[in-house]
Amino acid sequence: MANLENFDRQYRFAAGPAGGAGFEVGAPSGEHGAAIHCNFSFQKSDLETQNTGKVSLWNLSPAQLAVLNRTDCVASFRAGYGKRIALIFAGVVSFVSTTLDNADTKTEIEIVDNLVNIRDTYVSVTYDGVVSWKKIMDDVAAQMGVVVNYSYNATFANVTNGYSYVGKAKDIMSKGCACCGLTWSLQNGVMQVKKPGGTMNQEVYLLSAQTGMVGSPARVVITSSEEGKENEIGWDVEYFMNGAINIDDFVRVESRQISGYFRVYSLDINGDNESGDWLCKARLLEVKP
Repeated sequence: MANLENFDRQYRFAAGPAGGAGFEVGAPSGEHGAAIHCNFSFQKSDLETQNTGKVSLWNLSPAQLAVLNRTDCVASFRAGYGKRIALIFAGVVSFVSTTLDNADTKTEIEIVDNLVNIRDTYVSVTYDGVVSWKKIMDDVAAQMGVVVNYSYNATFANVTNGYSYVGKAKDIMSKGCACCGLTWSLQNGVMQVKKPGGTMNQEVYLLSAQTGMVGSPARVVITSSEEGKENEIGWDVEYFMNGAINIDDFVRVESRQISGYFRVYSLDINGDNESGDWLCKARLLEVKP
């Protein structure tokens, strides 16, 4: 996104029980068309561990606080520029704290990506004869209550003599991915399955000074914790928030330091609607064949 388009920043925070009535804040209102004060920070990666985020909101009403305090309250955060508002994060509220901030009240809300589905879901599947791991993963995702997306080049092995499993959904997903040479993660409540080091699709996003990149890319080395696995070389790139770019997306970087194609390995997204820039810090790794 060009710097000239970094105006009319807007956000929407919504919360409530799954399938029930809740509330949304962030739309401009009042004499000056301002939204309530909001500060946000989200951390995402393509690991099997869950993504997390924190949203701070000022001066929520007692009714809104009551919604946040319900068990397994679902929350989503969208943000962008003008009418281009993208989903940045969705999950389940795991912690709420309200304190005084001078004459105002400040509510800190911590969110975990699909906490309920990971925490509580046990699945049971049984098949006779030959069954594809894709069929098994489809059925596991359905029992978890999540949508599953497969990368454009994912391939699946067959189980030849029938298969039965009862246990945690995350364990069978990890086993299936190991058998097929794949990995999985949850992104905004959607299960993503792809090849290790690969991307979800072939669409390419350009990151350059003209499209919103800030400063210069910084070279990083990611040390592997697995014996015999080589360290990975990557780059940390900062740019004005672009909600279209997500984990395991394909990006091309054009700068004085580097020029090439990479995948998004992790994302830190931060901003405040009353001060500073809305920024993404992406860690990029080479795309593996």
